[in-house]
Amino acid sequence: MKKLTVSLLIAAAFAVSSHAASAQDIAAGKTSFNKCMACHSIGEGAKNKVGPELNGLDGRKSGTVEGYSYSDANKNSGITWNEKEFKEYIKGPKAKIPGTKMAFAGITKESEVDNLWAFISQFDKDGKIKSK
Repeated sequence: MKKLTVSLLIAAAFAVSSHAASAQDIAAGKTSFNKCMACHSIGEGAKNKVGPELNGLDGRKSGTVEGYSYSDANKNSGITWNEKEFKEYIKGPKAKIPGTKMAFAGITKESEVDNLWAFISQFDKDGKIKSK
């Protein structure tokens, strides 16, 4: 019984620390998103700016946000955004989609890219934070 109690306490501590790490990643990603805010918006009430709004990016086909004028390169890229595609793209947008009009050098620091994805991917297509 004592071993079971200790095991449960360890498991509970791990679960709490995992949740805290996830929240820190999202918070760091929100800070990284400041680099994106001049051109993109996200969250409830997000609108297209110089770049499209980013709500519901995870699972969205590239070049499909209503009301945004995409480059042909982006519309015809065949990309459906997910973690892998986003991380490749954000490290070098023009390398991933030659001809894109996104004028951003990219983010290459792995942890920052991870945190940025954690922040962006939490939003559904309506700009609400997805339930976990």
